Amino acid sequence: QVQLVESGGGSVQAGGSLRLSCEASGLTYRDYCIAWFRQAPGKEREGVAAVNTGGEKTYYADSVKGRFIISLDNAKNTLYLQMSSLKSEDTSMYACALGRISLGGSCFLLDYWYNTWGQGTRVTVSS
Repeated sequence: QVQLVESGGGSVQAGGSLRLSCEASGLTYRDYCIAWFRQAPGKEREGVAAVNTGGEKTYYADSVKGRFIISLDNAKNTLYLQMSSLKSEDTSMYACALGRISLGGSCFLLDYWYNTWGQGTRVTVSS
């Protein structure tokens, strides 16, 4: 059974940085997509960034492009999200998710694409 455990959330001032981690265990297949989603109170869940197994294809929401970097360490089965230039609107619960890869090798920032989710880690950005 695949499990995802996030860490690294916390409180930071606007303009600051945080790095989130998501450790995966129980992986039984080679090719997949793994992504970060976030959901703020009263808002819909939003796809933030995704990466394929090889790490060469990355996908970002427009709201985080140029500020966030997603990366995957396959040796450690760990996904990272380096967040910089944080804004108050980045305040949210961040969760990682694992899903299938498309026939063309692409990933998508759509929550229904992913079937395994972590519990999440909270990020609070104060202005």
